Amino acid sequence: MFAIRLTDRLDDDQTRVVPIGAARAHSDDVAAFAASLTDAGEAGAVNILPRPLQRPAKVLLVGVGDGDEAGWRAAGAAAVRALPDDQPFQVALGGDETAAAVRGLAEGIWLGGYRYRDAREERRSGEVQIVTASDAYAVSLTQAQAGSEATWLARDLTNAPSSLKNPDWFAEEVVGSAAGRPGIEVTIRSGDDLARFGGIRAVGGGSKSKPCLVEVTWRPAAARTHVVLIGKGITFDTGGISIKTRPGMKTMKDDMAGAAAVVAATLAAADLGLEGVRITALAPMAENAIGADAFRPGDVITHYDGSTSESTNSDAEGRLVLADALGYAVAELEPDVIVDIATLTGAQVVALGETMAALYSGSDDLAAALTAHGATAGERIWRMPLIDEYREYLRSEIADRHSSPAKGGGAAALFLRDFLGDHADRWAHIDMAGPAWTDRTELELTKGATGWGARTLLRYLAAVDGASAFDGGQ
Repeated sequence: MFAIRLTDRLDDDQTRVVPIGAARAHSDDVAAFAASLTDAGEAGAVNILPRPLQRPAKVLLVGVGDGDEAGWRAAGAAAVRALPDDQPFQVALGGDETAAAVRGLAEGIWLGGYRYRDAREERRSGEVQIVTASDAYAVSLTQAQAGSEATWLARDLTNAPSSLKNPDWFAEEVVGSAAGRPGIEVTIRSGDDLARFGGIRAVGGGSKSKPCLVEVTWRPAAARTHVVLIGKGITFDTGGISIKTRPGMKTMKDDMAGAAAVVAATLAAADLGLEGVRITALAPMAENAIGADAFRPGDVITHYDGSTSESTNSDAEGRLVLADALGYAVAELEPDVIVDIATLTGAQVVALGETMAALYSGSDDLAAALTAHGATAGERIWRMPLIDEYREYLRSEIADRHSSPAKGGGAAALFLRDFLGDHADRWAHIDMAGPAWTDRTELELTKGATGWGARTLLRYLAAVDGASAFDGGQ
């Protein structure tokens, strides 16, 4: 990532960015120019003030809206998008900012400046300086960097084309990213080590790229709480024998965005040194392809916990791999909290659109915490109901459950809940099929993978840790 640093000195030879809004004071010419505009204070609005024969020669006015973290994030993203990637610039603060505002500003700059690492377009190289007389914002900058790096990593992994990306490639990328991070352990299970993981083996059986389970562990000695994060990792989803339509298959390289998010959040937690929380990230990885060994509609699959599922739609594969990971987590890991995140259903997009994720949970406290941290991270979440009566739609005549009922809102979440046992009251499922991908570049989002979930999970983990919580204030 390009550099952002704090400084206490204005450089009149650099382009200057001035935040507008939140009742801020400005120099006479900037204030007069802002007063002449109708949109100057709107979050993400950019207006350029040329200053011939003056220094600096150009000032960008960026709106921060009401001055909340989201407004500052929009301002940072708008500023970095308005200037060439090789041009350094300074953001002049007024001294009345909160720590959350500076964090949002830095996140916006880093996220707005993202470019996919293997694209032809060059990544930003120009340094950005945040000018402030206070030295109190170093923690905000560290938090913003950790969250932004996690999002960049999740975006890079998800944007990678499936001609390159398969389960082994993902595992290698995770091992490489974990290298040099003390306290992080990575375990890869494949082949015979997946003998009990019937869902993962079934979904990955039709591809020449064989499946695996990636486990990333952060285990500090002082940890008080163990959080298990599980992310769906389908490196490409053809739908299998229940093949998708061409339009439905176009962006299916993003079907491993959940796996990318949980791995990225875990590595970022290590970067922040969250000593109070133990984290295990599980990424069940497979390519859902058509082949001689592909699983079929009507097959019965035996999962890690020994229970069985009848699968009548091979395009409902994500819940099968998640089920194995959930069963493994409950049986082997002794978690205090389990959160799974997945690009799971088209129903989520129909219900909530492309910018909001659906959350299902039996825990009011966990649902509220994830929703609140999603809001401050700029990743919106809406809680959906788990209706017990709909469990009837999962009934199978030949297995413990049916994996793909034709009706019943939230049936996929109810299917997953079956594997939690007495952990069902400390579990949340997040379906982010819509917000994992965007078709347009706008503010902190760049067309393609959004890296959705990495920052929400990181903020939640920091809150569980306690000492390093993203408190949103100060």
